[in-house]
Amino acid sequence: MAPTLLIGSCEAFSGKSAVVLGLARQLSRQGIPVRFGKPLATSLDEASTEWGQSPLLDADVRFIGATLGLPEAHLIPSLHVLDGATAQQRLVQGDLEPGPGFALLRQQLAEAPDGLTLLEAAGSLHEGLLYGLSLPQLAEGLEATVVLVHPWLDSRSIDPLLAAQAQLGERLAGVVLNAVKPELVPQLRAELIPALAQLGLPVLGVMPQSPLLRSVTVEELALRLGAQVLCCPERLDLLVETLSIGAMNVNSAMEFFRRRRNMAVVTGADRTDIQLAALEASTQCLILTGAGEPLPQLLNRAEELDVPLLKVEHDTLTTVEVIEQAFGHVRLHEAVKASFAFRLVEEHCNFEPLFRRLKLPAMAK
Repeated sequence: MAPTLLIGSCEAFSGKSAVVLGLARQLSRQGIPVRFGKPLATSLDEASTEWGQSPLLDADVRFIGATLGLPEAHLIPSLHVLDGATAQQRLVQGDLEPGPGFALLRQQLAEAPDGLTLLEAAGSLHEGLLYGLSLPQLAEGLEATVVLVHPWLDSRSIDPLLAAQAQLGERLAGVVLNAVKPELVPQLRAELIPALAQLGLPVLGVMPQSPLLRSVTVEELALRLGAQVLCCPERLDLLVETLSIGAMNVNSAMEFFRRRRNMAVVTGADRTDIQLAALEASTQCLILTGAGEPLPQLLNRAEELDVPLLKVEHDTLTTVEVIEQAFGHVRLHEAVKASFAFRLVEEHCNFEPLFRRLKLPAMAK
Protein backbone atom coordinates (compact mmCIF):
# COMPACT_ATOMS: atom_id res chain seq x y z
CA MET A 1 0.00 0.00 0.00
CA ALA A 2 1.44 3.37 -1.03
CA PRO A 3 1.47 6.07 1.65
CA THR A 4 -0.89 9.05 1.57
CA LEU A 5 0.32 12.55 2.44
CA LEU A 6 -2.01 15.45 3.18
CA ILE A 7 -0.75 18.99 2.64
CA GLY A 8 -2.84 21.27 4.83
CA SER A 9 -2.84 24.69 6.43
CA CYS A 10 -4.35 26.62 9.30
CA GLU A 11 -5.50 29.43 7.01
CA ALA A 12 -6.25 29.86 3.33
CA PHE A 13 -3.62 30.91 0.76
CA SER A 14 -0.72 29.76 2.90
CA GLY A 15 1.30 28.33 0.02
CA LYS A 16 0.11 24.71 -0.12
CA SER A 17 0.19 24.47 -3.91
CA ALA A 18 3.78 25.72 -4.08
CA VAL A 19 4.87 23.03 -1.62
CA VAL A 20 2.87 20.37 -3.50
CA LEU A 21 4.59 21.35 -6.74
CA GLY A 22 8.09 21.35 -5.27
CA LEU A 23 7.60 18.11 -3.34
CA ALA A 24 6.01 16.28 -6.28
CA ARG A 25 8.77 17.44 -8.62
CA GLN A 26 11.43 15.99 -6.30
CA LEU A 27 9.63 12.66 -6.15
CA SER A 28 9.02 12.54 -9.90
CA ARG A 29 12.71 13.15 -10.59
CA GLN A 30 13.46 10.12 -8.46
CA GLY A 31 11.09 8.01 -10.54
CA ILE A 32 8.57 7.74 -7.71
CA PRO A 33 4.96 7.71 -9.02
CA VAL A 34 2.84 10.58 -7.69
CA ARG A 35 -0.95 10.81 -7.60
CA PHE A 36 -2.59 14.11 -6.72
CA GLY A 37 -6.05 15.34 -5.81
CA LYS A 38 -8.15 17.69 -3.69
CA PRO A 39 -11.00 15.82 -1.95
CA LEU A 40 -12.89 19.10 -1.56
CA ALA A 41 -12.78 21.13 -4.78
CA THR A 42 -12.78 24.90 -4.56
CA SER A 43 -12.60 25.78 -8.26
CA LEU A 44 -13.73 23.28 -10.87
CA ASP A 45 -11.79 22.48 -14.01
CA GLU A 46 -13.66 23.44 -17.19
CA ALA A 47 -14.20 19.78 -18.07
CA SER A 48 -16.15 19.35 -14.83
CA THR A 49 -18.78 22.02 -15.50
CA GLU A 50 -21.43 19.37 -16.12
CA TRP A 51 -21.17 17.65 -12.78
CA GLY A 52 -23.38 14.74 -13.73
CA GLN A 53 -21.29 13.98 -16.84
CA SER A 54 -17.66 14.40 -15.77
CA PRO A 55 -15.64 13.64 -12.64
CA LEU A 56 -15.22 16.61 -10.32
CA LEU A 57 -11.70 17.77 -11.03
CA ASP A 58 -10.39 20.86 -9.27
CA ALA A 59 -8.65 23.44 -11.47
CA ASP A 60 -5.58 23.30 -9.20
CA VAL A 61 -5.36 19.54 -9.75
CA ARG A 62 -5.53 20.01 -13.52
CA PHE A 63 -2.83 22.72 -13.47
CA ILE A 64 -0.46 20.81 -11.20
CA GLY A 65 -1.01 17.61 -13.18
CA ALA A 66 -0.23 19.39 -16.44
CA THR A 67 2.81 21.15 -14.96
CA LEU A 68 4.26 17.92 -13.61
CA GLY A 69 3.24 15.81 -16.59
CA LEU A 70 1.16 13.43 -14.47
CA PRO A 71 -0.91 10.83 -16.34
CA GLU A 72 -4.66 11.40 -16.31
CA ALA A 73 -5.12 8.28 -14.19
CA HIS A 74 -3.00 9.90 -11.47
CA LEU A 75 -5.34 12.89 -11.09
CA ILE A 76 -7.81 12.08 -8.32
CA PRO A 77 -11.33 13.55 -8.72
CA SER A 78 -12.84 15.56 -5.87
CA LEU A 79 -15.71 14.24 -3.79
CA HIS A 80 -17.57 17.52 -3.33
CA VAL A 81 -17.43 21.17 -4.38
CA LEU A 82 -17.06 23.92 -1.80
CA ASP A 83 -19.56 26.55 -2.91
CA GLY A 84 -22.49 28.44 -1.43
CA ALA A 85 -25.28 26.50 -3.15
CA THR A 86 -23.89 23.07 -2.24
CA ALA A 87 -23.19 24.15 1.33
CA GLN A 88 -26.75 25.45 1.76
CA GLN A 89 -28.22 22.23 0.42
CA ARG A 90 -26.14 20.12 2.80
CA LEU A 91 -26.96 22.41 5.72
CA VAL A 92 -30.71 22.25 5.08
CA GLN A 93 -30.54 18.47 4.78
CA GLY A 94 -28.38 18.19 7.89
CA ASP A 95 -25.90 16.13 5.89
CA LEU A 96 -22.45 16.10 7.47
CA GLU A 97 -21.19 12.83 5.97
CA PRO A 98 -18.74 12.66 3.05
CA GLY A 99 -20.90 10.09 1.26
CA PRO A 100 -20.09 6.82 -0.53
CA GLY A 101 -17.35 8.47 -2.60
CA PHE A 102 -15.17 8.64 0.50
CA ALA A 103 -15.18 4.86 0.92
CA LEU A 104 -14.30 4.49 -2.77
CA LEU A 105 -11.43 6.95 -2.37
CA ARG A 106 -10.15 5.06 0.65
CA GLN A 107 -10.29 1.81 -1.31
CA GLN A 108 -8.52 3.44 -4.27
CA LEU A 109 -5.71 4.67 -2.03
CA ALA A 110 -5.42 1.30 -0.32
CA GLU A 111 -4.98 -0.39 -3.70
CA ALA A 112 -2.31 2.05 -4.93
CA PRO A 113 0.70 -0.23 -5.47
CA ASP A 114 3.61 2.18 -5.09
CA GLY A 115 4.71 5.78 -5.00
CA LEU A 116 2.87 8.47 -3.04
CA THR A 117 -0.63 9.90 -3.05
CA LEU A 118 -0.54 13.65 -2.42
CA LEU A 119 -3.79 15.28 -1.33
CA GLU A 120 -4.31 18.99 -0.76
CA ALA A 121 -6.74 19.75 2.06
CA ALA A 122 -9.08 22.70 2.35
CA GLY A 123 -7.99 26.18 3.41
CA SER A 124 -8.06 25.70 7.18
CA LEU A 125 -8.43 23.00 9.82
CA HIS A 126 -12.19 23.47 10.08
CA GLU A 127 -13.06 24.18 6.45
CA GLY A 128 -14.89 21.19 5.02
CA LEU A 129 -16.57 20.06 8.24
CA LEU A 130 -19.98 20.47 6.57
CA TYR A 131 -18.83 17.93 3.97
CA GLY A 132 -17.09 15.56 6.39
CA LEU A 133 -13.84 16.48 4.66
CA SER A 134 -11.96 18.74 7.07
CA LEU A 135 -8.24 18.15 7.45
CA PRO A 136 -8.49 16.15 10.71
CA GLN A 137 -11.34 14.04 9.25
CA LEU A 138 -9.35 13.29 6.10
CA ALA A 139 -6.22 12.44 8.07
CA GLU A 140 -8.12 10.02 10.29
CA GLY A 141 -10.33 8.49 7.61
CA LEU A 142 -7.51 7.97 5.10
CA GLU A 143 -4.83 7.12 7.68
CA ALA A 144 -2.73 9.87 6.15
CA THR A 145 0.38 11.68 7.31
CA VAL A 146 0.06 15.49 7.42
CA VAL A 147 2.40 18.37 6.61
CA LEU A 148 1.19 21.89 7.38
CA VAL A 149 2.20 24.98 5.40
CA HIS A 150 1.97 28.05 7.59
CA PRO A 151 2.81 31.76 7.07
CA TRP A 152 5.22 33.03 9.72
CA LEU A 153 5.07 36.62 10.94
CA ASP A 154 6.71 36.26 14.35
CA SER A 155 6.55 33.94 17.36
CA ARG A 156 2.85 34.61 17.79
CA SER A 157 2.35 32.58 14.62
CA ILE A 158 2.89 29.41 16.67
CA ASP A 159 -0.60 29.39 18.21
CA PRO A 160 -2.47 27.99 15.16
CA LEU A 161 0.21 25.30 14.78
CA LEU A 162 -0.19 24.23 18.40
CA ALA A 163 -3.95 24.07 17.93
CA ALA A 164 -3.46 21.93 14.82
CA GLN A 165 -1.04 19.66 16.65
CA ALA A 166 -3.62 19.11 19.39
CA GLN A 167 -6.13 17.91 16.78
CA LEU A 168 -3.82 15.93 14.51
CA GLY A 169 -1.58 14.29 17.09
CA GLU A 170 0.96 11.83 15.75
CA ARG A 171 -0.27 12.22 12.18
CA LEU A 172 1.43 15.62 11.96
CA ALA A 173 4.87 14.97 10.46
CA GLY A 174 6.11 18.53 10.26
CA VAL A 175 5.56 22.08 9.08
CA VAL A 176 6.83 24.34 6.33
CA LEU A 177 7.02 27.97 7.37
CA ASN A 178 6.21 30.25 4.46
CA ALA A 179 6.32 33.95 3.58
CA VAL A 180 9.02 34.58 6.18
CA LYS A 181 10.63 38.01 6.13
CA PRO A 182 14.21 37.46 4.94
CA GLU A 183 15.68 39.28 7.92
CA LEU A 184 13.97 36.79 10.28
CA VAL A 185 15.36 33.64 8.65
CA PRO A 186 18.70 33.54 10.60
CA GLN A 187 16.93 33.83 13.96
CA LEU A 188 14.39 31.22 12.93
CA ARG A 189 17.09 28.75 12.01
CA ALA A 190 19.27 29.43 15.06
CA GLU A 191 16.69 29.71 17.84
CA LEU A 192 13.11 29.05 16.87
CA ILE A 193 13.38 25.90 14.75
CA PRO A 194 15.03 23.97 17.63
CA ALA A 195 12.33 25.34 19.96
CA LEU A 196 9.57 24.17 17.62
CA ALA A 197 11.17 20.75 17.37
CA GLN A 198 11.15 20.51 21.17
CA LEU A 199 7.40 21.12 21.01
CA GLY A 200 6.98 18.25 18.56
CA LEU A 201 6.76 20.46 15.46
CA PRO A 202 9.64 19.53 13.13
CA VAL A 203 10.31 22.28 10.60
CA LEU A 204 10.82 20.87 7.11
CA GLY A 205 11.37 24.21 5.43
CA VAL A 206 11.60 27.97 5.84
CA MET A 207 10.54 29.73 2.65
CA PRO A 208 11.12 33.49 2.40
CA GLN A 209 8.55 35.97 1.16
CA SER A 210 8.17 36.06 -2.60
CA PRO A 211 6.61 39.03 -4.40
CA LEU A 212 6.29 36.81 -7.47
CA LEU A 213 4.20 34.14 -5.74
CA ARG A 214 2.02 36.85 -4.19
CA SER A 215 1.56 38.55 -7.55
CA VAL A 216 -1.68 38.71 -9.52
CA THR A 217 -2.31 38.84 -13.26
CA VAL A 218 -3.74 41.93 -14.91
CA GLU A 219 -6.62 39.74 -16.05
CA GLU A 220 -7.46 38.81 -12.47
CA LEU A 221 -7.44 42.49 -11.47
CA ALA A 222 -9.70 43.37 -14.40
CA LEU A 223 -12.18 40.67 -13.36
CA ARG A 224 -12.20 41.72 -9.70
CA LEU A 225 -12.60 45.39 -10.61
CA GLY A 226 -15.14 44.83 -13.38
CA ALA A 227 -12.81 46.96 -15.49
CA GLN A 228 -13.08 47.94 -19.13
CA VAL A 229 -9.91 46.97 -21.01
CA LEU A 230 -9.04 49.92 -23.25
CA CYS A 231 -6.00 48.47 -24.96
CA CYS A 232 -3.59 45.53 -25.10
CA PRO A 233 -6.07 42.76 -24.19
CA GLU A 234 -3.48 40.21 -25.32
CA ARG A 235 -1.20 41.33 -22.43
CA LEU A 236 -3.53 40.54 -19.56
CA ASP A 237 -1.24 37.70 -18.49
CA LEU A 238 1.31 40.21 -17.14
CA LEU A 239 2.01 39.76 -13.43
CA VAL A 240 1.56 42.64 -10.99
CA GLU A 241 3.76 42.55 -7.86
CA THR A 242 3.25 46.02 -6.39
CA LEU A 243 0.64 48.77 -6.28
CA SER A 244 1.27 52.50 -6.72
CA ILE A 245 -1.16 55.40 -6.49
CA GLY A 246 -0.55 58.34 -8.80
CA ALA A 247 -1.80 61.19 -6.67
CA MET A 248 1.31 63.37 -6.35
CA ASN A 249 2.93 65.89 -8.66
CA VAL A 250 4.58 64.47 -11.74
CA ASN A 251 8.19 65.04 -10.60
CA SER A 252 7.61 63.21 -7.33
CA ALA A 253 5.73 60.50 -9.18
CA MET A 254 8.56 59.85 -11.61
CA GLU A 255 11.06 59.48 -8.78
CA PHE A 256 8.68 57.17 -6.89
CA PHE A 257 7.91 55.03 -9.94
CA ARG A 258 11.60 54.48 -10.63
CA ARG A 259 11.97 52.69 -7.29
CA ARG A 260 9.11 50.28 -7.95
CA ARG A 261 8.86 47.23 -10.18
CA ASN A 262 6.04 45.38 -11.94
CA MET A 263 3.45 47.90 -10.77
CA ALA A 264 -0.22 48.44 -11.18
CA VAL A 265 -0.63 52.22 -11.12
CA VAL A 266 -3.99 53.63 -10.04
CA THR A 267 -4.64 57.25 -10.95
CA GLY A 268 -7.43 59.58 -11.97
CA ALA A 269 -8.57 59.55 -15.58
CA ASP A 270 -7.76 63.27 -15.78
CA ARG A 271 -4.10 62.91 -14.68
CA THR A 272 -2.50 62.50 -18.10
CA ASP A 273 0.87 63.70 -16.79
CA ILE A 274 0.99 60.95 -14.15
CA GLN A 275 -0.30 58.37 -16.63
CA LEU A 276 2.44 59.10 -19.17
CA ALA A 277 5.10 59.04 -16.44
CA ALA A 278 3.87 55.66 -15.24
CA LEU A 279 4.10 54.20 -18.72
CA GLU A 280 7.83 54.97 -18.79
CA ALA A 281 8.43 53.01 -15.57
CA SER A 282 8.08 49.32 -14.68
CA THR A 283 4.30 49.40 -15.05
CA GLN A 284 2.33 46.25 -15.88
CA CYS A 285 -1.02 48.01 -16.13
CA LEU A 286 -2.51 51.47 -15.69
CA ILE A 287 -5.87 51.71 -13.94
CA LEU A 288 -7.89 54.87 -14.49
CA THR A 289 -10.57 55.97 -12.02
CA GLY A 290 -13.15 58.75 -12.12
CA ALA A 291 -14.96 60.48 -14.94
CA GLY A 292 -13.44 61.24 -18.29
CA GLU A 293 -11.77 59.29 -21.07
CA PRO A 294 -8.03 58.93 -21.69
CA LEU A 295 -6.44 61.10 -24.35
CA PRO A 296 -5.56 59.45 -27.67
CA GLN A 297 -1.87 60.14 -27.04
CA LEU A 298 -2.04 58.05 -23.87
CA LEU A 299 -3.71 55.14 -25.67
CA ASN A 300 -1.16 55.31 -28.46
CA ARG A 301 1.78 55.31 -26.04
CA ALA A 302 0.31 52.44 -24.00
CA GLU A 303 -0.11 50.37 -27.16
CA GLU A 304 3.47 51.13 -28.21
CA LEU A 305 4.75 49.89 -24.84
CA ASP A 306 2.29 46.94 -24.56
CA VAL A 307 0.86 48.19 -21.26
CA PRO A 308 -2.84 47.40 -20.70
CA LEU A 309 -5.10 50.32 -19.74
CA LEU A 310 -8.06 49.56 -17.49
CA LYS A 311 -10.98 51.91 -16.80
CA VAL A 312 -13.03 51.34 -13.66
CA GLU A 313 -16.22 52.79 -12.22
CA HIS A 314 -14.94 52.64 -8.63
CA ASP A 315 -13.30 55.54 -6.85
CA THR A 316 -9.58 55.35 -6.16
CA LEU A 317 -9.93 54.17 -2.55
CA THR A 318 -12.24 51.29 -3.45
CA THR A 319 -10.03 50.32 -6.39
CA VAL A 320 -6.95 50.21 -4.16
CA GLU A 321 -8.78 48.06 -1.58
CA VAL A 322 -9.81 45.53 -4.21
CA ILE A 323 -6.27 45.27 -5.57
CA GLU A 324 -4.68 44.95 -2.13
CA GLN A 325 -7.08 42.12 -1.28
CA ALA A 326 -5.98 40.28 -4.42
CA PHE A 327 -2.27 40.13 -3.57
CA GLY A 328 -1.44 36.74 -2.05
CA HIS A 329 -5.03 35.53 -2.49
CA VAL A 330 -4.98 34.08 -5.98
CA ARG A 331 -4.30 30.56 -7.13
CA LEU A 332 -0.95 29.46 -8.46
CA HIS A 333 -1.90 28.95 -12.12
CA GLU A 334 0.99 30.56 -14.03
CA ALA A 335 3.97 28.68 -15.44
CA VAL A 336 6.45 31.31 -14.23
CA LYS A 337 5.13 30.96 -10.67
CA ALA A 338 5.35 27.17 -10.88
CA SER A 339 8.98 27.36 -12.02
CA PHE A 340 9.78 29.70 -9.14
CA ALA A 341 7.98 27.39 -6.68
CA PHE A 342 10.16 24.47 -7.80
CA ARG A 343 13.30 26.46 -7.05
CA LEU A 344 11.99 27.91 -3.78
CA VAL A 345 11.11 24.49 -2.37
CA GLU A 346 14.34 22.90 -3.58
CA GLU A 347 16.48 25.62 -1.98
CA HIS A 348 14.63 26.07 1.29
CA CYS A 349 13.02 22.73 2.21
CA ASN A 350 14.49 19.44 3.39
CA PHE A 351 12.01 16.57 3.08
CA GLU A 352 14.42 13.77 3.96
CA PRO A 353 12.88 13.22 7.44
CA LEU A 354 9.44 13.09 5.80
CA PHE A 355 10.58 10.59 3.17
CA ARG A 356 12.04 8.35 5.88
CA ARG A 357 8.78 8.43 7.78
CA LEU A 358 6.84 7.57 4.63
CA LYS A 359 9.38 4.84 3.78
CA LEU A 360 10.16 6.47 0.43
CA PRO A 361 13.61 6.32 -1.18
CA ALA A 362 15.98 9.04 -0.09
CA MET A 363 16.69 11.83 -2.56
CA ALA A 364 19.83 11.45 -4.64
CA LYS A 365 22.43 14.11 -3.85
